[in-house]
Amino acid sequence: MEGIISVFPSVTLKPQTTQSWNFMGFGEHVDRVPTIESDIIIGFVDTGIWPESKSFSDKGYGPPPKKWKGVCNGGANFTCNNKIIGARYYSDSKLGMEDSARDILGHGTHTASTAAGNQVNHISLFDSLAEGNARGAVPLSRIAVYKVCGPNGCPTHLIMAAFDDAISDGVDIISASLGSSFPFEYNKDSIAIGAFHAMQQGILTSNSAGNKGPTPHSVSSVAPWMISVAASTTDRYFTNKGNATINGFDLKGKMFPLITGYQAFNLTRCDIETNRNPKATIEKSVTMRHRANAPTIVSFSSRGPNSITPDILKPDISAPGVEIIAAWPPVVPASHYFGEAKYVKYNILSGTSMSCPHVSGAAAYVKTFHPDWSPSAIKSALMTTALPMTATTNPDHEFAYGSGHLNPLKAAQPGLVYEAFEDDYIKMLCSIGYTSDMIKLMVGNTSTTSCPPNYKGTVWDLNYPSMAMVLKEAQGKEATFTRTLTNVGLPNSTYKATITFPSQLTVTVKPDVLFFKSLNEKQSFVVKVSARPSSQNVVSASLVWSDGIHNVRSPIVVPFSNLNGRFSATIQAYDGQYIIVDQNIILNGFDWKGKIVILSVQIIVSAYQVCDPHHSLGRSQPRTNVNHRQHITESDVCRRHPVMTRRAVRDHTPRFSDVRNRELNFDLGPFIPRAIGRHVHTTAQK
Repeated sequence: MEGIISVFPSVTLKPQTTQSWNFMGFGEHVDRVPTIESDIIIGFVDTGIWPESKSFSDKGYGPPPKKWKGVCNGGANFTCNNKIIGARYYSDSKLGMEDSARDILGHGTHTASTAAGNQVNHISLFDSLAEGNARGAVPLSRIAVYKVCGPNGCPTHLIMAAFDDAISDGVDIISASLGSSFPFEYNKDSIAIGAFHAMQQGILTSNSAGNKGPTPHSVSSVAPWMISVAASTTDRYFTNKGNATINGFDLKGKMFPLITGYQAFNLTRCDIETNRNPKATIEKSVTMRHRANAPTIVSFSSRGPNSITPDILKPDISAPGVEIIAAWPPVVPASHYFGEAKYVKYNILSGTSMSCPHVSGAAAYVKTFHPDWSPSAIKSALMTTALPMTATTNPDHEFAYGSGHLNPLKAAQPGLVYEAFEDDYIKMLCSIGYTSDMIKLMVGNTSTTSCPPNYKGTVWDLNYPSMAMVLKEAQGKEATFTRTLTNVGLPNSTYKATITFPSQLTVTVKPDVLFFKSLNEKQSFVVKVSARPSSQNVVSASLVWSDGIHNVRSPIVVPFSNLNGRFSATIQAYDGQYIIVDQNIILNGFDWKGKIVILSVQIIVSAYQVCDPHHSLGRSQPRTNVNHRQHITESDVCRRHPVMTRRAVRDHTPRFSDVRNRELNFDLGPFIPRAIGRHVHTTAQK
């Protein structure tokens, strides 16, 4: 049909400050360009917004920027102002979504104020926790709201509509703190497709990495044309005599009987089995500073490697995402206890949804100094100036934190940037097996959608700020990365390379000195990495270009196949469709000794659809496709890769009595095939 680019099933995704900005050295009085900052528009694809919050007051603001082409279609009882200059809502009656851009969940209000909220002094939670001044990275900027999420999630067809509207409305940055439990192929990923269209129009998309850590391969935001954000701690935390908790009430020392969970449902018993009649109280939390080793990546933050394109390092960067205080709708309960709801105007949340708007705001800040920079230039500036983190406190290495921890001030003046444009990303897609027709369906019918004839490039040719090479086995391997840097610092500058690498790697760069005579001049170089067998899961190196003023750092990461190791699980239940195991593991599917296992992610347990373990598929070896991800072995049972039909499951899966309490042993390879379509179960990225 004319005007339709592609069609694929819609699934439902879900959504994923006083101290955080100060912790990154980004204080209230940093250098700004007020006239440009007030013209910056951040589009938030989220749960809506609470427009009456002080964080979104338009006092002192002039009219919307002339470039703004959007509307205020916030629905009933919703009014925009000169701070919130645009609002749209997208209805889906099946998900119970209101016909209003007003936020009834709190998530969108929180993220918008984190990135772009006004400075509001003397705020706290429950009158004592996290006291200080709340503000966004760019408090003078404007906000456009695109409400795509309701109580039951965020339909992908609405997300794509929101991206299209945000692009045509004229936003500068898109912040999307939402995602799925695991990644989709790029041409089936609504956020990746929307972000590609945004990139085509000069708009950077910031996206939360996911909350499925610390399992390997759990990062769901993997497209290289958007920036994927992990969550880390700050130096502030909350405690009550040693316990890191947040309690908004105080029992003032009054003691209550301590009972077991069983006794809570059997209140006729009055004591614990010991008959010692123990008692306990709950104390109100207090705010503490100077958390040891901050920043560190929090456990829930999704980890790499990238299961779609393993040679693209994801996540890209980390930012504060633990115990972040920001604006909150006063009608949404912040907590419940003793049957009484607590209502607040500022609330504390944790998640990659909280780290994402920190990067969105920092990207907007960089753009105020460089309004004409491309999305990839802004992304490069954020990544190459990030504070290096260490595997000593983050054992998952760069697969936890990417290039490091966000450093907004340094990002505004990076010195050099790695740039990539539409045709570069299309060549990357060609290198992993996408055909011209597949690309055209994804990015639109433009003149650059065709793969070059006889194209022999690899993913390593993409001009990306980080470098990754995946080893299928613990064997030696070499990789060659071609890169180009653009001078955005000083004319007549000389940059020298410093390489740091462990004994398992050999890294060289040629040339190792770059001479720039003018601004915007480009210079290219080649990095060669050779890896030797290692018993370590991950080894990493770094390349730093420095002129004595600017340090432009790129991580180089090599995961070995034993990162995936071995996984054992015991079958707990079988309902005719799913086999439930006793592990909360978040992977996307894998080949288990010739027997096919398809993962269906759930929050607490993992559900697997399997072919009959007694039906041998081991006679034929798994094939490898052009993008080097392992295909499931073909058979008459599992021919429809990668998702089995219900009939196939019913006809070929053993009865519950045959499998209960049976231990399954899985060898997890480095490349993990994914279940797609109706078997997707999404989870929150708050």
